[in-house]
Amino acid sequence: MLFTIGEALIDFIPSEKGVGLKAVTSFKKAPGGAPANVACAVAKLGSRSTFIGKLGSDAFGDFLIETLENVGVDTSHIFRTNEANTALAFVSLKADGNRDFMFYRNPSADMLLSEEDICTEWFSEKDILHFCSVDLIEAPVKYAHIKAIKAVKEKGGIISFDPNVRLFLWNDKQQCRETILDFVPLCNILKISDEELEFITNIQDKDEAIKSLFVGDVKVVIYTKGADGAELYTRDFNISVDGRRVDVVDTTGAGDAFIGAVLYKVATKEVDIDNITEEAARQAIDFANAVAAITTTRKGAIESLPSIDEVNI
Repeated sequence: MLFTIGEALIDFIPSEKGVGLKAVTSFKKAPGGAPANVACAVAKLGSRSTFIGKLGSDAFGDFLIETLENVGVDTSHIFRTNEANTALAFVSLKADGNRDFMFYRNPSADMLLSEEDICTEWFSEKDILHFCSVDLIEAPVKYAHIKAIKAVKEKGGIISFDPNVRLFLWNDKQQCRETILDFVPLCNILKISDEELEFITNIQDKDEAIKSLFVGDVKVVIYTKGADGAELYTRDFNISVDGRRVDVVDTTGAGDAFIGAVLYKVATKEVDIDNITEEAARQAIDFANAVAAITTTRKGAIESLPSIDEVNI
């Protein structure tokens, strides 16, 4: 079973492309939030996933739960609160499909998930837990993450971390960087983008920066390069796979689709991170590139995720 923990929110996707947020005239409501996206990616590909989080007792929270359930995600570990609303994010799309965000979450319901909400009995030896850095801010949800990570590690499960850096959600850039570095040694699989590598490691040379990430329990580092593909590193080898060329509409959720596809391969035992071969690594990254590429040809995050049949065409 894949568990993801953190934020589920509403992305408001603009009707226009290539204009700034202040110039957008209308938006379409779309479900999102990186951990929720990853849970949906795995479920849509055909494996089991559960999302752990907290939503407001509002219509947006209802909508998110219905959306996750409709794609097959277990929502039994989602909590509701009247103390804050479900998070919102307004998005503007640049001409190349990349995005700018404005978040409404001060606080939002996801930030109020607490360690008391986490039950260690949820997890078993074969489980995977995936998380990101947005909800590692100084709030109750950070300590919910710590408890869940500790519980999965004690059961012998796998920890996956995608920093998914959103600096505008942090009061201090250095605090963001230091927090991410605190959590890196706890994970077994680390996904990091070309835009994040130097910021997180404070090292300009790519190879040296990636090497520095093999600390603690890290076994696999996946370095993503957008349309240029991705590289996978272990302590013994590394492979590089070119990206898929598509007509990009919206890159929202593409990174989540990518890591979701990798975790699908891990969950289905097609990839064993303790004994991963170069060929298995190459196949997993090529598959993940395909899933992410398809996602960019559609608007939104969860609604753009492909099924396994679409990927295998």
